[in-house]
Amino acid sequence: MMKTSTAMLYTHLVLLLALPLSAQPAKQWDPFLDTLQQRTLQWFLDVTPKENGLTPDRWPTLWSPASIAASGFAFTAFPVAAERGLISRAEAAGRTLNALRYFRALPQSADRVNTAGYKGFYYHFLKRSDGLREWKCELSTIDTGLLIAGMLFAQSYFDRSTPDEKEIRDIADELYRRVDWRWAMDGRAGITMGWKPEEGFHQWIWFGYTEAMILYILALGSPTHPVPESAWEEFNRRYLWTEHYGQEHLNFMPLFGHQYSHVWIDFRGIQDRYMKGKGIDYFENSRRATYVHRTYAAQNPHRWIGYSDSIWGMSACDGPKDTSFVVNGIRRNFRSYSARGTGAEEEVDDGTLAPTAAGGSVPFAPEICIPALKAMRNTYGDRLWTKYGFVDAFNPTYITPATPDGWFDTDYLGIDQGPIALMIENHRSGLIWETMKKNPYIVNGLRRAGFTGGWLDRTNAKP
Repeated sequence: MMKTSTAMLYTHLVLLLALPLSAQPAKQWDPFLDTLQQRTLQWFLDVTPKENGLTPDRWPTLWSPASIAASGFAFTAFPVAAERGLISRAEAAGRTLNALRYFRALPQSADRVNTAGYKGFYYHFLKRSDGLREWKCELSTIDTGLLIAGMLFAQSYFDRSTPDEKEIRDIADELYRRVDWRWAMDGRAGITMGWKPEEGFHQWIWFGYTEAMILYILALGSPTHPVPESAWEEFNRRYLWTEHYGQEHLNFMPLFGHQYSHVWIDFRGIQDRYMKGKGIDYFENSRRATYVHRTYAAQNPHRWIGYSDSIWGMSACDGPKDTSFVVNGIRRNFRSYSARGTGAEEEVDDGTLAPTAAGGSVPFAPEICIPALKAMRNTYGDRLWTKYGFVDAFNPTYITPATPDGWFDTDYLGIDQGPIALMIENHRSGLIWETMKKNPYIVNGLRRAGFTGGWLDRTNAKP
C-alpha cells in the first residue's frame, strides 16, 4: 500500500512539474538567491573579454588558459544577466556576437600547433592571448558539447529581427552544423572522450551515467553529422542503478554530473526507455543524488571537520594540496583539483566541499540546497563568501600552521560558477529550459534518444 501511494505521489509530482511554468504554483522566492546569482553572473561579465568570449578556466590566478566549457556557460550567462538587469539586451547580444565571430575565425586543422580545433571540435584549453591550443591538451568532445550548448541557447534566445540577433542565429547554426560527431566515434559504438594529433583518439568512449548526456543529445540532433540512435543505448547500457545512502537512483559520484546537462534541458516529465523502466525521470534522479550528498555529510563516516546536515556537497573542484599529514590524531590524505563525491562503487572524499554542489542543485531540492548555501555563508563569512559569490571550494580539516582555521580557495572556476548562476535562473523562471524547448536540434536529439512525454510531446519545434 505504501509503495502504491508513493508511486501515485510521484506521478502527481511529474505531471505538476511538466505543466507550463505559468500554470505552476508560485514559488516562495528567497532574496539571498538574487544576491548569489548577481554576484556569480558578474564574475562572467568581468572576467570574460567582450571582444572574444574566452572565459578563463579560473580567476584571479594570474595565469590561466581559457576553458571552452566555461565559455559555454558564459554564452548562457550573458542573456541571463540581461534578464536580471545587469546589462542590456543589446550588450548581451554584442558580447555574444563578438564571441561567435571569434570562435568561427579560429583556425581548425589536424596540425599540432597554430590551431584551435579540428572537425568542428575545440581544444579543451585555449590560450587567452590568441585562442590557439594550450599545452598539448585534447580535442575535447564533452567540453565542445558544453560550448555548443551555450551557443544554441544564444541562438534560440536572440530571436528578434535585428541584424545582430540574426547574425547570432546564423553563426551559432554554422558552428553546430560543422561539428563532425560521427568522426568522434572513431568507428566505435559511442563517442570517444577526445583526440590528440600526437596520439589519436582517446581509448575510452563516454558511457554510463555522466555529464555527457548533453553531448549525446547534441550529437543525435545534428542535421549534418548525426550519430546513430544506438549510441544512446551504448551510453546508458552500463548505467549503475542501486541504493546508496537511502536513495535508489542512477549513481554518479560527484554532483556536477547530475547538473551539467540539466542546465540546458528540462528533464521533468520526459523519459527515455531506461527511465520509463525505473518509473522516474532524470530530474528526480538528480534530486535523489542531491539528498545522498546531504545524508552522507550528516552521517560523516570519515569524521571530517565541518560536515553536517546543513553544510555538505562534493563535486569536481579545487583542493588544498596533494599531501598527507595528521590532523587531530587521524592521518588525512588531501588532494588538489579532483573530482570528489560518493557513490555505491566509488568514493573520493578528502574533506573538501564545493558550494557549486549545492548551488547547481537548487532546482532539484531547494528545501535543502538554499539552507546549505546560507549556512556556508553564515559559518565562514568572507573567507568563503566574496564579491563574486562563493570561492570554488574549502576544507575545514586542512589545518596547518599557515591555515589554522582550514583551507579556503582564492580562485573561482568558470565550470563551477556556471551551474550556480544558471540553475538559480532555471529555479526562479525556467528561462534556459523554456528557451531550449524551442530549439529544434535539442528536440530532435531528445526524440532520437527515445525521450517521450511531458513538454516534449507538446512542442512543435522541428529541425
